[in-house]
Amino acid sequence: MKVLFLTNIPSPYRVNFFNELGKLCDLTVVFERTASKERDKSWLQYRTEHFQSVILKGIGRGVANAFCPSVVRYLKKGMYDRVIVTDFASPTGMLAIAWLRMKKIPYWLESDGGFPKNGSGFKEKLKKYFIKGAAGYFSTADMHDQYYLQYGAAPERIHRYPFTSLYNRDILDAPVTLEQKQALRKKLGITESRVLLSVGQFIHRKGFDVLFDALAHLPEDIGCYVIGGEPTEEYLAQVQQLGLKSVHFVGFQPREVLDDYYMAADAFVLPTREDIWGLVVNEAMAKGLPVVTTRRCIAGLALVTEPALGCLVPVEDARLLAAAIEKTFISADSAAVLQRIQGYSFEEMAKRHIEILTAF
Repeated sequence: MKVLFLTNIPSPYRVNFFNELGKLCDLTVVFERTASKERDKSWLQYRTEHFQSVILKGIGRGVANAFCPSVVRYLKKGMYDRVIVTDFASPTGMLAIAWLRMKKIPYWLESDGGFPKNGSGFKEKLKKYFIKGAAGYFSTADMHDQYYLQYGAAPERIHRYPFTSLYNRDILDAPVTLEQKQALRKKLGITESRVLLSVGQFIHRKGFDVLFDALAHLPEDIGCYVIGGEPTEEYLAQVQQLGLKSVHFVGFQPREVLDDYYMAADAFVLPTREDIWGLVVNEAMAKGLPVVTTRRCIAGLALVTEPALGCLVPVEDARLLAAAIEKTFISADSAAVLQRIQGYSFEEMAKRHIEILTAF
């Protein structure tokens, strides 16, 4: 099967998926641009081993999109058995969909997730125009299904796949033992008796200000380690004003060190105001960590489905977030967490794509 993917940038987790998918089909991936303006240079360190990669030339738009008229060169009838568009909100993706429709070439849509809105206004109508009418839709969760349905997708054309940033080997076979945790904490210089971990960019959407307010309501024996680059002056001032002596800003870490932090911690928190997925949830659960996040995180909605796995809270509520963190330390089950994340791997993600594409 010859498959074409149209997407915006070669993000590392997507490249890893494409390499797995390329083992199962003849895959070409067309990218709009080389990188996102928001990401560091590590995002440029990728290898295309099992698929053909094309990076278009065009006019940059926003953080990670571009307008690339040359995309139509890759949209000739009969050139590919399946065409999948992931950048349908970008100028290039819109052009591709309009061209595919004009040439009567079937296409599929895929994205990481989405929250449906009210559907009113010009922008919403435009979104519906470009989403409605695909031959099929790759969805990550129930909420993602609702997103597609809101914009005109036929329910029988929506198909679920496990979205991830993990290989099978990244998911632990068994929970980390107490002895292993103690050894890792000594190695990392962690001294608190209970350890809470958070990973993410220091931007407003991630909700770290709410997390710090929540920590003011929690015992001081909880050490909170935040990995995500350099904290803003506002966050540093907030931590100082609240007198939070057990908050530690770690900075970006290589994968092997980040994994040590995951395995040294007792729980993971993502206080996001909105994440259309939230891959750090997958990564935390792969190391057996229960997750506390908000109801505006689709990974949380999809994966944190019982108290043994963590808690979901409303956005902007520091007191409820604090209570959820305390509850999770008590009720979580690492073995149940590892069981829940099974199947969320690049290997299974690629396998599921092929199953869907060959069945419909």
